[in-house]
Amino acid sequence: MFSKPEQLVRRTGKKGLGRFDYLQQLVTEFRETGATEAKEQVLANLANFAYDPINYEFLRKLNVIDLFLDQLSEENTNFVRIGLGGLCNLALDFENKDYILHCGGVRIVAACLSSRDEDTVLSAISTLMFLVTPQSKPEITSPDIVACMLQFSRSQNTRLKNLATIFLEDYCTPEQVAEATNSESQPIIVGNIPLPQT
Repeated sequence: MFSKPEQLVRRTGKKGLGRFDYLQQLVTEFRETGATEAKEQVLANLANFAYDPINYEFLRKLNVIDLFLDQLSEENTNFVRIGLGGLCNLALDFENKDYILHCGGVRIVAACLSSRDEDTVLSAISTLMFLVTPQSKPEITSPDIVACMLQFSRSQNTRLKNLATIFLEDYCTPEQVAEATNSESQPIIVGNIPLPQT
């Protein structure tokens, strides 16, 4: 459920720790702690706060979008999955979307399509759909990504199959899908990916 500023004040009280300060403490804890489990928990908390639009401005000021983007190149699959979930939560907001796109977010998110973690791949597909603008659509529906979605649309994994099918039907032209189908015999960059394990 989305919050309103008045609700935040009621929950924290006049002398309680404000939302911005609390989020700042989380970011500081993430950067300073050395324990992997603690970092994962803090990152998950930040990703959950990214769900509520009332937090968007705070998260932008605290550079949490950059923090999430940085996690996508980590070897720890939990960091990647959680960071991508946080980006997915933020990507529908126009200002967040513009920032993610400006940071090369399409390329960074598309690289996660090759993950063997099902939730990471699902978040990557959703995030790419959320990042579609008239300017970003050509990159998001590039031949490599369309070919990847075509492969996913044939998966036995129902969630993956359905989401990839939505991507192909809602964001790609029939010509793009036909071109990807015709070029399947040739190697593709994002393709050649192992389907996520369920």
